Amino acid sequence: MTWRFRLAVLAAALWWGSLSAIGFMAVPLLFANAASPMIAGNLAGHLFSAQSWLGLACGVVLLAGARGEDGTAAMGWARGAVAYVLLGMLAALLQEFAIAPRILARQDLAFWHSAGTATYAVQWLCALLVLWKVTSEGRHPREGGDPN
Repeated sequence: MTWRFRLAVLAAALWWGSLSAIGFMAVPLLFANAASPMIAGNLAGHLFSAQSWLGLACGVVLLAGARGEDGTAAMGWARGAVAYVLLGMLAALLQEFAIAPRILARQDLAFWHSAGTATYAVQWLCALLVLWKVTSEGRHPREGGDPN
């Protein structure tokens, strides 16, 4: 396997794994154990912000790793995954710069929390699809994967 392929696998795994750990474990545990929902919400907001930046960084690594020296898609998975990387990055940007500020300002909380949940779910699904495509290439070298 090439270093670019390995880096892509690591970035995809980190992106999806961190979304899963924060969304399905850390934040629910905060709300179950914090002294108040306000404290839990404040801490969750910090986690979601950090996750947005991590998702953007992983997306950049994936996009850079999917390109050859000439700027074209160099890996078989890249052609099928770039749209999901970009959509996931867009969702992270929306989460950080459009949704979170409205939640912090306490504007129509029910609506913006729902929008945040939907946006997080889009990120999670995009990261899962990218991880699936990246690792599928490594397991099926006859279908365009790099067996070395």
